[in-house]
Amino acid sequence: MRIHPHLKKEHIVISTQLAAWAAQDTQLLLVTLLALVAIVVLISFLSIAPFLSILIGTFVAGIGAGLPLEEIAKAFSKGAGSILGEAGIIIALGAMLGALMADSGAADKIVTTLLRYARGRAIPWMMAVVALVIGLPLFFEVGLVMMAPIIFVMARRSGLPIMRVAIPALAGMTTLHALLPPHPGPLIAVSALHADLGTTMLLGFLVAIPAVIIAGPLYGNFLAPRLNVAEPDQIGKLFAEREQKSQPGFVPALVTILLPVVLMLGRTVARIWVTPKTELYEMLNFFGEPIIALTVTVLFAVVVLGWGQGTSRFDVGATLRKALPPIAGLLLTIGAGGGLKQALLTAGISDTITKIAAGTHVPLILLAWIIAVALRQATGSATVATTATAGIVAPLVAGLSATHNSLMALAIGAGSVFFCHVNDAGFWMVKEYFGLNLKQTLATWSVIQTLVSVIGLGMTLLLWGILV
Repeated sequence: MRIHPHLKKEHIVISTQLAAWAAQDTQLLLVTLLALVAIVVLISFLSIAPFLSILIGTFVAGIGAGLPLEEIAKAFSKGAGSILGEAGIIIALGAMLGALMADSGAADKIVTTLLRYARGRAIPWMMAVVALVIGLPLFFEVGLVMMAPIIFVMARRSGLPIMRVAIPALAGMTTLHALLPPHPGPLIAVSALHADLGTTMLLGFLVAIPAVIIAGPLYGNFLAPRLNVAEPDQIGKLFAEREQKSQPGFVPALVTILLPVVLMLGRTVARIWVTPKTELYEMLNFFGEPIIALTVTVLFAVVVLGWGQGTSRFDVGATLRKALPPIAGLLLTIGAGGGLKQALLTAGISDTITKIAAGTHVPLILLAWIIAVALRQATGSATVATTATAGIVAPLVAGLSATHNSLMALAIGAGSVFFCHVNDAGFWMVKEYFGLNLKQTLATWSVIQTLVSVIGLGMTLLLWGILV
């Protein structure tokens, strides 16, 4: 059979284009890896400040991907501004709230009460439960700034290593962020896959329980004795206990820490059950916005924990002001992480991962997890990874039951938190809050998220087999 010459030429052109696209994708993956290695070398071996190291790594990735220098700078500025416009304000408000709770004795009061019910080996388990309660409706960044004063005071009062107290709390918050609505990633996946929200939450709790247990108290008990981590100087002083003539009662202290939880949970309730555009809906939606919820809480703390305890307005103002300088380096670092993420997205790393994953032949639920893992590694964002993966697999799940769609959403959420590293803001928050070096942060935060991700996958596969 003779092939028309025109068809031969067309076939050659298509083959050439495919080869060029494959080469571009390979180049982008290599320069991304090179940029990440450069950041690690600059921080670990040359002791360059994380902010500057990430900025240099961003230009390494951008130049290697063929982006113009001006476009790299614009992408970095856009990404840094975006993350600081949200997480930065939340961290600042959280630092002020934490300082108020420490100075007023509210954090100490909560810890004293908790220590009545848990001592010694039971404390890490108590911290995991507290993190689950506080972290249910809160973004991870909000949950961390709310838990920080409790973690620091609990470590001092109990005499336990700070990471033995912190790791269970971190595991509880990141597990909820990955698996359970109303966190943004799981909600997006539920919507894109047409899964049932209630079913997803129920199955999510079943998946979350073993993940929190293993990645939290069990891993914390294993790792903490092997890490030589002292309390960080600046952040530690910020949350240091102060001598008080009188402490607030347990109820005012508890209301303060739970107020943003209730406000943000109200927003979730409004979006699920309240008629849109009604006065009730608008009110719950407004006060449930994370920045608004934390602002209201800080003002509440000023009145109840500050002025209400007889502290002068000058001393309360001094407490609020002193909360900001210790977090300046943290804010710059997480902003740089956002800049790196945006530069990689501008270079097309998300599309590259998607094309590579589309050519694999593995079970559907495992494929969804792998795509989410790859996108998380490339972009540094659990929400981006979840959103993109849900869009990719949505056409493939048509015809599956609502239960199986819920398990698909959970598998995607689990994949989206696999091995968080230097291109993610949460990585730098954990590093700076607890005074860790790069290796220690990888051993704690990155491994915690990997355990949650792998256990989440295993549980979804198990439930998939049981519920077929």
